Amino acid sequence: MSPKELLYIEDALGHDVEIKAVCKDAASNLQDNDLRNFVNEIAQGHAQCFNRIYGLLG
Repeated sequence: MSPKELLYIEDALGHDVEIKAVCKDAASNLQDNDLRNFVNEIAQGHAQCFNRIYGLLG
């Protein structure tokens, strides 16, 4: 893999980590249970995406 490709992957992983953190923070401030669960599902999806991409590198 080229250094440029590795930078793209690192950037994608960083975005997944950031989106997960933002979703978790937002969910903790929501009072509506359905909306909180939905946002937590989005965070979980980004955690799974991170794990899949990272797993491909190993």
